[in-house]
Amino acid sequence: MAEHGTDCELPQRRTGSKEQQNGKFADGVSLAERKQREKEERLGLVLWKKPLVTLHYFLLETLITLKDWTWKLYRQKGPVFAVLVLCAVFSMAYSVEGAHQKYVQYLEKKFLWCAYWVGLGVLSSVGLGTGLHTFLLYLGPHIASVTLAAYECNSVDFPEPPYPEQIICPQDEVVGGGISLWAIISKVRLEACMWGAGTAIGELPPYFMARAARLSGTEPDDEDYEEFEEMLEQAESAQDFVTRAKLAVQKMVQKVGFFGILACASIPNPLFDLAGITCGHFLVPFWTFFGATLIGKAVIKMHIQKLFVIITFSKHIVEQMVSLIGVVPVLGASLQKPFSDYLEAQRAKLHHRAGEGTPAGENWLSWLFEKVVIIMVCYFVCSIINSMAQSYAKRMQSKKYSEEKTK
Repeated sequence: MAEHGTDCELPQRRTGSKEQQNGKFADGVSLAERKQREKEERLGLVLWKKPLVTLHYFLLETLITLKDWTWKLYRQKGPVFAVLVLCAVFSMAYSVEGAHQKYVQYLEKKFLWCAYWVGLGVLSSVGLGTGLHTFLLYLGPHIASVTLAAYECNSVDFPEPPYPEQIICPQDEVVGGGISLWAIISKVRLEACMWGAGTAIGELPPYFMARAARLSGTEPDDEDYEEFEEMLEQAESAQDFVTRAKLAVQKMVQKVGFFGILACASIPNPLFDLAGITCGHFLVPFWTFFGATLIGKAVIKMHIQKLFVIITFSKHIVEQMVSLIGVVPVLGASLQKPFSDYLEAQRAKLHHRAGEGTPAGENWLSWLFEKVVIIMVCYFVCSIINSMAQSYAKRMQSKKYSEEKTK
């Protein structure tokens, strides 16, 4: 840090025009004002305001990111070579005929199924501009579909194939008895835990960023970390609720350690990014942070969310909800009919057999849900483009600031 400070003072003694001792530039603008102005300029760099510039910056930032990733992979020759060897072995096993093919296909199906949900979990928490709410869009509806099918079929032994791509009641339907809550929980446990593991993986970037900054002693180019340091400096004078909540999370993680991280990860917590930054800043061991996060998100929190969805979409509760819609004055009957038709269409799909023809088309509810999913995915993609374009703009601003200091 002393060397860095010396380097910063040399240009001041040489010119004395660009940056004065009082923190102001030649045009009379303070450093804080300049940072605020540059931040506003970056936030204005979005597709709906400056599409061409945003796309141009996005492509440049993508090329820089790919170059950095390529260099990092090149430096990790051993792990990369091991992965390539495993891929080559699996490719040979996949292409050679034999009795092992059924096991290879089973592993392939399970791997792709797990990778799909892990990927959706990562997208939900990785923080690329804004998270994609994959629980509401994908995992929640999947659990709800399995729950409704389990009560309708009185079984969770859906034939494979087509499950998990499509749910169809088994031909030998169980008569009498009832489906247990534990059976439904067990049926969707794999995909739910994989999604939870993906959300845990998505929390690692803030941890590594803060840890690297603390070990190197340099300021990271990240606004969340800057906000975290400002919050630590103003801890005593914090008044608003959000700042106090962030400080509570930071103190819990710092003082309690593993169990504090586990508690924060086990409940729906929009401030958990702060826990990752806190753990990295205070050099909490990786396996302490990731282990507690993985157990909290993939086991405890996931079972709570799963149980809530299963209870909400159990047969008797859904029927009561549809009947309550009819009580709504004036619009009740017109609103109740599409929901009833939708449930009937889903029941017909569950009992569909090969050669019986395709069930009737779905109503406007399913059409509306598909359009909402498309809109949210498109917004997520746009947010990634905007975020990467703003990152490139910040990179250019930092470069310009460094050049001014060395003149």
